[in-house]
Amino acid sequence: MSKQTPLHRAHVDAGARMVDFAGWEMPVNYGSQIEEHHAVRRHAGMFDVSHMLAIDVTGGDGRKFLRTLLANDVAKLTAPGQALYTCMLNPTGGVIDDLIVYHFADDRYRLVVNAGSADKDVAWMRERIDRDGADVDLAPRRDLAMIAVQGPQARRLCWQAIVGSEAASEALSPFQAVEFGELVIARTGYTGEDGFELTVPASRAVSLWRELADAGVAPCGLGARDTLRLEAGMNLYGQDMDEDTSPLDAGLAWTIDFKDQSRHFVGREPLENSGARRRMLGLVLEDKGVLRAHMKVTTEHGDGVTTSGSFSPTLQKAIAFARLPLAVAPGEHVTVDIRGRMADARAVKLPFVRKGQSLV
Repeated sequence: MSKQTPLHRAHVDAGARMVDFAGWEMPVNYGSQIEEHHAVRRHAGMFDVSHMLAIDVTGGDGRKFLRTLLANDVAKLTAPGQALYTCMLNPTGGVIDDLIVYHFADDRYRLVVNAGSADKDVAWMRERIDRDGADVDLAPRRDLAMIAVQGPQARRLCWQAIVGSEAASEALSPFQAVEFGELVIARTGYTGEDGFELTVPASRAVSLWRELADAGVAPCGLGARDTLRLEAGMNLYGQDMDEDTSPLDAGLAWTIDFKDQSRHFVGREPLENSGARRRMLGLVLEDKGVLRAHMKVTTEHGDGVTTSGSFSPTLQKAIAFARLPLAVAPGEHVTVDIRGRMADARAVKLPFVRKGQSLV
């Protein structure tokens, strides 16, 4: 039986079409996925992301532990509220999960991990703590709910809905967060638009959702979230990378910090030894059809494969991510096998769209 977030009843009452996603019953749309997509690009939309898991990491060895656990370096986080995006790797350099880590103090961090990977993530972290004998405590926080408010008007409408929040959060830069009473306001997201991700006690989730709706924020489902993140060039765990995929082959080299030679994070040696073997680029279809995952891509330099694909409501074209030979460059023309029909496409640098504007 699928799990339910604290906002489940609000979704059902609003007429959302519910689907199973990573073991959770989640809204895929509230009527029109395209309208929800455009609401985020043009105004503001909100997503229930409470299926994701916040994990509090506390203890005297918290900073040291995370520096060995994660491929990016939490030593970069020096002020309360700073955050970074990173991968957590296995010993062969594959991606166990991708996540955001927030720093509140050197002995207090919060990780936000994917719903489908949450149980294995916690088990892996506990295994590492026990192996190292680290003074670290993990607290998975299923007592919390998370709402992502995204779009060019997202911050303004959040301030309108949450009394006093403007003074607390107006100065936040991207990848910064602030604790505002029992609420955490983070200037992060998964859409390529500005906005906040709000973490709130589960008991307050419904009232906050309604306050945001009353302020003019449109409820949006997983369908729009997927097309938005695809346009924004943002990977989806389990589709664009997994435990058998190096982050170097998934376009995530920028999330790995090799600078400190004395920092031996899990998976470092395999990455340094192998380097990148493939490159991740975007594809824009120049024929009719829709691009999906697992389609063969033929190039002058060898074959590749699409990992995610859909129709782009912003570009009005089919787009995809593709893992291709290293020699393929943006601007090259390739062909994609769409159910036995060879279709022309153009390789482009990601992202496709940022802040509502086409980049291709």
